[in-house]
Amino acid sequence: MMSENTIEKRAARRHRVLKGGTIAFDGNGVPCTVRNLSSKGAAFDLASSIRLPPSFVLVIEADQLIRRCHPIWSSDKRVGVAFD
Repeated sequence: MMSENTIEKRAARRHRVLKGGTIAFDGNGVPCTVRNLSSKGAAFDLASSIRLPPSFVLVIEADQLIRRCHPIWSSDKRVGVAFD
């Protein structure tokens, strides 16, 4: 639960979602589950911990969204990214 003292560091408000996505890099596609999304970035879950490159493409086919992004943080199998 967020307290009133919590500082929001995001540049844009994120909206909770549950969408299938794909992380594309080096000719590979890794499935992911997008958990939240904003105009500036997203957070998603991976089925297993993998080492992500410094830049990759997030594809959400249902929204016809294709955005180049880079990881900002990760925790276990969840990754937060900023769109380039």
